[in-house]
Amino acid sequence: MTLDIQKVTAHIGARVSGVDISQPLAQDTVAALREALNAHKALVFDDVHLDDAGQEAFARHFGDLTTAHPTVPSVAGAPNVLPVDSEQGRANHWHTDVTFVLNPPQASTLRSITLPPYGGETLITSSAAAYRQLPQPLRELADTLWAEHTNDYDYAVPVEDIDEDKAAQRAQFTSIKFRTAHPVVRVHPLTGERGLFIGGFAQRIVGLSVGESRKILDLLQSYVTRPENILRHRWSPNQLVLFDNRITQHCAVDNYDGLPRRLNRVTVAGDVPVGIEGKESYAIEGDASHYTPVAIPLAA
Repeated sequence: MTLDIQKVTAHIGARVSGVDISQPLAQDTVAALREALNAHKALVFDDVHLDDAGQEAFARHFGDLTTAHPTVPSVAGAPNVLPVDSEQGRANHWHTDVTFVLNPPQASTLRSITLPPYGGETLITSSAAAYRQLPQPLRELADTLWAEHTNDYDYAVPVEDIDEDKAAQRAQFTSIKFRTAHPVVRVHPLTGERGLFIGGFAQRIVGLSVGESRKILDLLQSYVTRPENILRHRWSPNQLVLFDNRITQHCAVDNYDGLPRRLNRVTVAGDVPVGIEGKESYAIEGDASHYTPVAIPLAA
């Protein structure tokens, strides 16, 4: 088969055909997909026929897997698979997966399971494009900053909307509290690109008050969510999306009137983020060793 990679937008996204990802992949095919992921940040695969084990097997081509989540239960009998189910909460906020741990996943795969008849898109944005677009004074400021990321805040549901079920979901999500300091500008270990490593779990700039932090984080985030940086993916049956969690953010659009929506997620273990001066992230609270091994990245 001949691998065909078609760019979708200027800054992010490509559609991949000519490969059957339900089968074991040759090393040169994996290398080509990795190169495409480095270039395009998010890859869309149509007409895939995978079960949970097949999704896990595909993701393993890119490294060791994490378990489903540090605190949220997996699919029954599949400890590496997280059900992203609208009935269990809606992550309609911009975030990078699990940045509250020391080494967040390097890559995420999402597979369509149950789709509403309309809406329910996943937005994925390039934090590398956002960094490039910063005016020089803002870029120089961002280069110096570190941010604390935590799971101990209500990221999906306004307080006034929390009922008994949502309170139980929140208690599960925060059953282990994590706080980790990451560089606001992360250097990608394979490409050397710089990207804004913030998103919804970033709650405070190290050394600043919460109020001061929010102003700066919101300003930087406004570049991440520029429309030209976003891939708006409209789901179809039998699709899989692979995205680089080290240099993207994503958001699930809640525009489907509460109808059933479910994707299954499998994530690939990542390395410890590094800032532009070579300093690594550091944990403040919480041990995620039950969730993920630490990947050792290749040099850029």
